Amino acid sequence: MPEFLTTRELADLLRIGERKAYDLASSGEIPHVRAMGKLLFPRSEILAWLNASRSGPQVADPPLPPIVAGSHDPLLDWALRESGSGLATYYDGSFDGLERLRDRSAQAAALHIHEDGGFNTTALRQAVGESPVVLIEIAHRRRGLLLAPGTTGIAGFANLGGRRVVLRQDSAASQRLFDAQLDAHGLKRDDLKTLPACARTEEELAIALHDGKAEAGFGLGALAGLYGLGFVPTHEERFDLAVWRRAYFDPPMQSLMDFLRSSRFAKRAEELGGYDLTGLGTVHHNGASG
Repeated sequence: MPEFLTTRELADLLRIGERKAYDLASSGEIPHVRAMGKLLFPRSEILAWLNASRSGPQVADPPLPPIVAGSHDPLLDWALRESGSGLATYYDGSFDGLERLRDRSAQAAALHIHEDGGFNTTALRQAVGESPVVLIEIAHRRRGLLLAPGTTGIAGFANLGGRRVVLRQDSAASQRLFDAQLDAHGLKRDDLKTLPACARTEEELAIALHDGKAEAGFGLGALAGLYGLGFVPTHEERFDLAVWRRAYFDPPMQSLMDFLRSSRFAKRAEELGGYDLTGLGTVHHNGASG
């Protein structure tokens, strides 16, 4: 379902007539906004309103699958394996991770969504409202243009016109940021020579460049040394893990969190480069309900 529901979509959700939906909004009984003369209903707030109206016996929530979804990160991916947490992964971008977190088909999502004045919190609230989800900082990372060995003449986004570029999938926060940067520099995807297939993880992007399939891609500085790539830093971003609170205290997630605080994790971050762990463990959002 979309982030904002129309009156018809709300009526379908509640199984009521559109007239009744208008009446609920007019009386102030249901969350809504008016924009450009149109009545819209924030999906996450509607779900929270429905949950607050629940009566009768409470049914236990079904168990959350032991899956970490969202954005791929080489350091976190290594930690998930080395910690022995037993958590599986499904990497298809930050926005896909938010959908899986919302739908409870994952118990956590790794995020790096650039927002006005910060990272991740607005998108998380739009996805799950004030549900009991905690947003925990893992690291700050350097992001920029990774360059295939021997590539010259690319010092920034303005130089990408006509160059061979590997893209990420549309559900990746890095691709949305990349598209915004192209637009800011007067470019579009059609101005680039893009590969027919996107890279679905940060590592796939780095491998494509290492193999000479493209000249440039928008990726993590941490992978430049591993794959012998050039790197033009353009952004710093906060990388967070959003976790359902009830899963946070289960042994698999606790094993991961304990490992993230270990000296082995800090040493690996230093070896890769491009990470700042100063804020590791900082809670940036803690859903109130539940």
